[in-house]
Amino acid sequence: MNFLAHIYLSFENPKILVGNFIGDFVKGKKLELYDDEIQKGILLHREIDDYTDSHPIVLETKKRLRPNYHHYAPVISDVYYDHFLASLWSNYHKTPLIEYTNWTYNLLKEQNTIIPKNAAHLLSYMARDNWLYNYQFIEGIDRALTGMSKRTPFDSKMEKASIDLKQDYEAYKEEFVSFFPELIAHCRQKLDTL
Repeated sequence: MNFLAHIYLSFENPKILVGNFIGDFVKGKKLELYDDEIQKGILLHREIDDYTDSHPIVLETKKRLRPNYHHYAPVISDVYYDHFLASLWSNYHKTPLIEYTNWTYNLLKEQNTIIPKNAAHLLSYMARDNWLYNYQFIEGIDRALTGMSKRTPFDSKMEKASIDLKQDYEAYKEEFVSFFPELIAHCRQKLDTL
């Protein structure tokens, strides 16, 4: 899952949200530098990634993408799933997406002293261009994937992935809609044991 899903799956717990947001930027023993709730968010981030990467529905999404995008298929499927979460937002949350994303950016900016520099750098662009809100639009997904494509060391072709999203839109949407409730339930259950 990509940023919006990780944030959503923190269930409005501020410290867990911060940990979930920085999860990719905290490696090994650096986990111990954070308080218990932020550690829980980091561990939740890892659990979300593990669960998602091995789920049969997500494997189908990646299988459809793999011929064109090879090992970038998981990255693209994560972005697609954030698109569907954003575009179907009112099915999952009562707060309008624009209010929710603004609340998220403000919360994360308030924690700038504990957010790793690379994550803070990313957050500045994310907030400036309101990535989380714009994921609901194909144009927003296109911008995100094109930006990622420019940062990859190989020819990822990710800049073309929004075309594939449009072509197989209903199939990807159906996979997300089937998968996401299972992920929500898994995260709620896992939070009790972390």
